[in-house]
Amino acid sequence: MIAQDQESSPVDRFGPREWGPIALWLIASLLGLMAPFLLGDFSVSLLNDIGISALVALGLVLLTGVGGATSFGQAAFVGIAAYATAWLGRCEGLSPWLGLLFSLTVTGVAACLIGLATLRLGGHFLPLSTIAWGLSIPLVFGNMDSLGRYSGMANIPALGIGPVAVDTPRRMYYLIAAFLISSLWFSRNLLRSRPGRTFRALRSGSQLLASVGASSFAARLQLFVIAALFSGVAGWLYTYTNRFVSPSPFDLRASIEYLLMAMAGGVGYLSGAVLGSAVVLVAGNLLQDLLPLLSNRANQLDIVAFSLLFIALLHFARGGAMALVWRQWRRVKSGGARPVYPAAKPSLPRRERLQIGELLLDVDQISKRFGGLLAVDKVSFRVYSGEIVGLIGPNGAGKSTMFNLLTGTLGKSGGRVTFLGQDITHCSQRKIATLGIARTFQHVKLRPAMTLLDNVALGAHSRSKGGALAAGLSLNRQTEKLIAQDAAWQLKRVGLGGREFQLAGSLSLGEQRILEIARALAMDPVLLILDEPAAGLRRLEKKELATFLKRLRDEDGVTILIVEHDMDFVMNLVDRLVVMNFGAKLIEGEPGLIRASQEVQAAYLGFDVPTARGSA
Repeated sequence: MIAQDQESSPVDRFGPREWGPIALWLIASLLGLMAPFLLGDFSVSLLNDIGISALVALGLVLLTGVGGATSFGQAAFVGIAAYATAWLGRCEGLSPWLGLLFSLTVTGVAACLIGLATLRLGGHFLPLSTIAWGLSIPLVFGNMDSLGRYSGMANIPALGIGPVAVDTPRRMYYLIAAFLISSLWFSRNLLRSRPGRTFRALRSGSQLLASVGASSFAARLQLFVIAALFSGVAGWLYTYTNRFVSPSPFDLRASIEYLLMAMAGGVGYLSGAVLGSAVVLVAGNLLQDLLPLLSNRANQLDIVAFSLLFIALLHFARGGAMALVWRQWRRVKSGGARPVYPAAKPSLPRRERLQIGELLLDVDQISKRFGGLLAVDKVSFRVYSGEIVGLIGPNGAGKSTMFNLLTGTLGKSGGRVTFLGQDITHCSQRKIATLGIARTFQHVKLRPAMTLLDNVALGAHSRSKGGALAAGLSLNRQTEKLIAQDAAWQLKRVGLGGREFQLAGSLSLGEQRILEIARALAMDPVLLILDEPAAGLRRLEKKELATFLKRLRDEDGVTILIVEHDMDFVMNLVDRLVVMNFGAKLIEGEPGLIRASQEVQAAYLGFDVPTARGSA
């Protein structure tokens, strides 16, 4: 039985519009509009600080919660933007709105350069590198005479919108709220789009993204710059809220507090950036009022209290406050209406198909050596258009290694591979995928917290276009509609129709393999490479899969190369078999010939060929 449908966080969802959350946002917006008239000056200033901090935390939700990259240096980007706009406004006397463009440009360039230098670092090295530039950038500010050194820059001219001077906390409140709401809207649109799906798939590693024609490094760099730009907007707002800048608000401690805000609210929730900022800043103000009553060393106790809060958060509320709010909301809400996708074949661009029998893939003397181990030894075979070819052999024969060599996952030690007449021997995995080779994996690679629809839509990455800016501004709605229709069509073809918004993690292993096939089909491949697709399927499901693959070959002209251990399944499916043993090609031919081969029997049963002949 299939596990019960689960619900994902708002970050992970690619689903229909739900009116419950919209109603809550409308109520919150109304209260927000009235807040400056209901609260005192201190409370309004605190709300402004929460809004500015929420912009930085929102960038961390995208970078850490979605992209899986931890940064301890976001405050440095706030400082870069703050100093850039302060210098332009006070020293050059230019418009604050030009200062916004200038500060975002400087912040974006700095983030791009830092990202190019550090984002390829893996494991704990990336967070350590963010600490390095998080420490160094404020030191640079404090040692520059033109920026006032550690005394900072004061008397920055007030911000104006036309004839109206935005020079009070109440007026700044509405400007900060406008930027924060716009950033939340932009982020929500972004994560439900083509680039957003690549961001959400980053945690699965580079192989998954490369297999659908996307670059994990480019996606991570783009996400890093977007997070920095949110910090840049926060820095610009900070400058005109305080009209004074100095290095201390942009040091490493501030970066840690921003990360704490994102975690306190929930790094899996966009709105968690707002809630987390409110929790941390309100708690900080309460501690400043209470700790002096307990000790005359309130500053030291303040740091200790925040450290204890951080540790408690890691122990008891890793999902953040929004996880608790969302869990309670899911208990009381009614199910939202689901969109209906047409059953007709979608209209995304499709590749041209070759004539039946034309040479498609030519593998010539391919070898792969891992140190002293020769995993693949000068293997050659050809695949022609319209065929279903099986690659079989006992465990350790080198079949999966061969697949990784053909798809560019592994580099080749020797030989040559030609696809569609083009030499792809040294092409990257991403390039090979865009040429029309789609694959599944021996160990399933899916995003379990994404819906079935989103997992399949990820496969259409190379068949569509659209950048982060257009996605965030919701200018790609027609493209997204076509992608969703195509993904729903592929799900229907493989027998998962009507379950578009179920989470991939709730599927059985066999169904996850079928979902991988649907994602590969969304690439509209010329050659489909399947690595043990029948593993985990029941007998009837295997029969249905075989029927589907034959129909795929006959009706859509897709050529299939398959590795499979179920001999009954593969013998009744393929047109031709290539048998490998100990990394070398043993024999090639039709299923009947292979079944009768004494060499193949010896390879599978483990005795020598002469013994096999003698017993025969």
